[in-house]
Amino acid sequence: MNTRQQDGQIGGVHIKYLHHCPRQLWLYARGYRPEQRSDLVAFGEVVDETTFTRRRDLDLGEAKIDWITTGAVVHETKSSRAPSPDHAAQVRHYCLLLERRGVTVRGGTVHYPLIRRTTEIHWNNDARAEALVSEKRARTVMTAAEPPSRLTRVDCRGCSYLDYCWGD
Repeated sequence: MNTRQQDGQIGGVHIKYLHHCPRQLWLYARGYRPEQRSDLVAFGEVVDETTFTRRRDLDLGEAKIDWITTGAVVHETKSSRAPSPDHAAQVRHYCLLLERRGVTVRGGTVHYPLIRRTTEIHWNNDARAEALVSEKRARTVMTAAEPPSRLTRVDCRGCSYLDYCWGD
């Protein structure tokens, strides 16, 4: 595991991977990074770089938030064509990280520019509790001696970790 993860720092990618596929998180925590060769990841980066070009990323060290607007609303841009619970979990985690730094967070918005939709993410006691549970689950997965079971092959479609999990 890298130094940041040994220090207990968990970023948004960790939470997104946890909710998408715990095995993906386990591999990522050990430094396996096939997403660098993924066309889908490259496409997502292009969408991020060419959408909302007047905003600036906020780098928290363990996490990089796409941008924050006045009133502490977290914004995340996704290239997906469908909202996903892992996107909401990632935004809740960013809210938690900001709150720990003394910021009074109002919530978040996930932007899906390809389908011209947004999803509002509420920040309240329930959302905070969900974020804390996700963080705890991520730590458990990351420190496990063995990888979690792989998903069904159809659930792995488009995943950059597919060859690792399903390669023959």
